[in-house]
Amino acid sequence: MKKPESVEAYYKDRGISTYPNGLFNVFASDGYCKEPMSYSRRDFYKISFLQGSSVLSWHHHEISIDKPALVFFNPHMPFAWKPVSKEQPGFFCVFKSEFLKEHGRQQSLHHSPLFKTAGYPVYFLNKSQQQYVGSIFRTMLLEINSDYIYKYELLRNNLHLIIHEALKMEPSTHLIKHTNASNRLTAQFFDLLERQFPIDTPDRVLPLKTAGDFAKALHVHVNHLNHTVRAVTGKPTSMHISERIIDEAKALLKHTDWTVSQIAWSLGFETPNYFYTFFKKHTGHSPKHSRLKSI
Repeated sequence: MKKPESVEAYYKDRGISTYPNGLFNVFASDGYCKEPMSYSRRDFYKISFLQGSSVLSWHHHEISIDKPALVFFNPHMPFAWKPVSKEQPGFFCVFKSEFLKEHGRQQSLHHSPLFKTAGYPVYFLNKSQQQYVGSIFRTMLLEINSDYIYKYELLRNNLHLIIHEALKMEPSTHLIKHTNASNRLTAQFFDLLERQFPIDTPDRVLPLKTAGDFAKALHVHVNHLNHTVRAVTGKPTSMHISERIIDEAKALLKHTDWTVSQIAWSLGFETPNYFYTFFKKHTGHSPKHSRLKSI
């Protein structure tokens, strides 16, 4: 997998010669979103209001976007996107996390359900939501080209409106409620688990691989972590770790040309044979079969 694309490279590849402050920009999609986007990560956030037909891939998931939708791209997760319809009307904005810095504090996008590594990035819109979101993007296009001295404050407010409109569509069951110490510890475990992914290079080895590794990083006893995670989720810590490693393995097999040995090493396995046994145990087939199946 390639190094994350910078916002400067993103603009250069699309022939965009200027960008106002390097932290935020907004565009009408037609003219920019006609070429497929290869499986990769970027070092910035992007929100797209898609009105054409396309296919989005992330990890080993794939979804057909056949009706208007908001899609939330983030630096923590690699995506691939392929247009299906000839025309791709809509809008998109790109921004760095620093853009949402307010009153000396920065909103944590990484913790937002919309930008979680394991989150669901697509939000289909009904007719009224389409009109509302479209009006916000059109307002941002007008503001960014204006001479108003406080235009970035307005743009920031409009960006928040889009984010909150999507949050209202997020089912409450998807939100982690930190009502007690057990839920807080479980949330910290999942956050630490997700921060290890995606794996960008075969030279980078997964640092935390066992329940003991996570317990040490969280400064708790491993038995306490196991008991807490099982009580909150119904599954042991080791199962959550294994499932996440399998998800990443499937993504690497599908979207990279790394050898099975390289993938095994990057995921923390001492030998390819250990990885082969682990993968087959959890999926029912070999890594090679999974790669051929995804082609």
